[in-house]
Amino acid sequence: MSSTYTREDSKVEVTGLEARYYDLLMNVVTGGTYPFFIRNAIREMQVQPGDRILVFGSGTGRNLALMDRYLDGNGEIIGLDIGPEMLAQARRRFRGHPYIQIREQRIDEPLPYQASFDKVFISFVLHGFVQEDRLKIIANAWRALRPSGEFIILDYNEFDLRQAMWPVKIVFKLECPLATDFIGRDWQSVLREQGFDVFRAYPHYLGYVRLLAARKAE
Repeated sequence: MSSTYTREDSKVEVTGLEARYYDLLMNVVTGGTYPFFIRNAIREMQVQPGDRILVFGSGTGRNLALMDRYLDGNGEIIGLDIGPEMLAQARRRFRGHPYIQIREQRIDEPLPYQASFDKVFISFVLHGFVQEDRLKIIANAWRALRPSGEFIILDYNEFDLRQAMWPVKIVFKLECPLATDFIGRDWQSVLREQGFDVFRAYPHYLGYVRLLAARKAE
């Protein structure tokens, strides 16, 4: 599938008031359903007590705090982000936490992690990149994961926007233009080509959103 979108179309970096009130905005935009939704999605990750988890786009740290509920003292979470407001919020949230670290790092550039994580998680971030950079992010996840580790993508599902419900069409008028490209791709096929094999999929919001877990092939 070819795309005419460029990096200039990306709105993946959240800044300003949107960043400072991001958690509240998500609650409002989803009609108050977001807290219930995200708790279910994190449960579907199947976090184990000793998991090492790398988060691409850690944001305010809200998702990391939910993952932390499943970890014991042997687990670890490293969250990566580049937005100063987001980084500041997450660092305040986890100041002094013994096994959660927040680092400033782009995820579409080479990362130093090699076969050392059980899970890599990315939430509503991948759709905001051009396909070339999405493949770089997937490659970073593959390298960071141990054999049989999982790359877990929480994002829009695949669907035909022309046939979508009118509220979804409105959302996509406000969304990053690259999201329209994202929903038109077969992500399991893309991930297979990048070295992943076994998949778990959990639909949300009438199937317009999905948690997709892809296992790194041994």
